[in-house]
Amino acid sequence: MDKIQITGEGLEKAKAELDDLVKKERPRIINRIKEARELGDLSENFDYHDAKREQGVVESRIAELKYIIENAELVEAKGADIVQIGSKVTIFMEALGAEMEYTIVGPAESDIAKGKISSDSPIGDALLGAKTGEEIEYMTPGGKQKCIVRAIG
Repeated sequence: MDKIQITGEGLEKAKAELDDLVKKERPRIINRIKEARELGDLSENFDYHDAKREQGVVESRIAELKYIIENAELVEAKGADIVQIGSKVTIFMEALGAEMEYTIVGPAESDIAKGKISSDSPIGDALLGAKTGEEIEYMTPGGKQKCIVRAIG
């Protein structure tokens, strides 16, 4: 079984989400299915079919979170010398002409909207092991891109 690299913060969020899904969402959906069954003919009962679809989504997420938690390998940045999982990195992106700040995380907790990029992404992978001042090249669907590591925290 492969270990899933995750930060302590990411593991705690996964545990909290699992707890919420098991204790709140699952019972809510079970009740919704029960109420929809009471409406009669299930073949044309939109509420029943929608609740069953929602149940499938929630059960799938529960299974995914359990897998992540059971196979978690905690990683934390151990210093600011090189980029590693858990590092906060400020980079100058040449294509944008702007500085960006990202936290490098394992694939299970990546969320670009929150500035968390996966160590498996092209830029995340290229940044691993980099030092302050180093120019990094990485491939995107649009071609080769460059960035400069400005700070590691």
